[in-house]
Amino acid sequence: PLPMLDATDAIDELERASTLPGVRGVYMGTNIDNRDLDDPRFAPVFARIEQLGLPVFLHPQQTVGGARLGDFYLSNLLGNPFDTAIAASHLILGGVLDRHPALHVTLPHAGGALPILVGRLDAGWAVRPETRRLAHKPSSYLRRFSYDTVSHSGPVLSFLIENVGIDRLVLGSDYCFDMGYAQPVRFLDRLDLPDDQRAMVLGGNAGRLLRI
Repeated sequence: PLPMLDATDAIDELERASTLPGVRGVYMGTNIDNRDLDDPRFAPVFARIEQLGLPVFLHPQQTVGGARLGDFYLSNLLGNPFDTAIAASHLILGGVLDRHPALHVTLPHAGGALPILVGRLDAGWAVRPETRRLAHKPSSYLRRFSYDTVSHSGPVLSFLIENVGIDRLVLGSDYCFDMGYAQPVRFLDRLDLPDDQRAMVLGGNAGRLLRI
């Protein structure tokens, strides 16, 4: 991960790492020390990431919920997908994606709660002044993201394919965590995809994104 709390250090690390063999993207938390990704201090870093043409992969490190999610592993089961949705919403509503039109972000956990709740964001955009910085409704930004397959739900992936597009779905495993897929390809078999679409999810989409 980049040392995001100091933009100069983060950009220096970007410059160094981007020249290393095999480096094709940037890993970043869904928040940085509880600061959301539209925080102005991160703007120079996103600008340089965009210039370098590196995709960003988000993953929760610190999640919302506090003590209320302390039991039953809810900090992961619910905290991770909620924090993913919060991060994506800040990128959209905070104008990060507008300011950086070539920036591409991959969301873990099949986008978390974002795809299911984006209609609520659209409704807020229609009636709430806090959200009206955007010229277009939040759901129009869904294709600015890619989504991994770690949903643990075939219907959720089918929803993503129908409402976002097969070309935005990339195979995920969440290795080496206990909530990951031991056999990610077998999970994909639940969708009964045509061969061409299956090939896109298994590698074609990621290959295009990572330019390999």
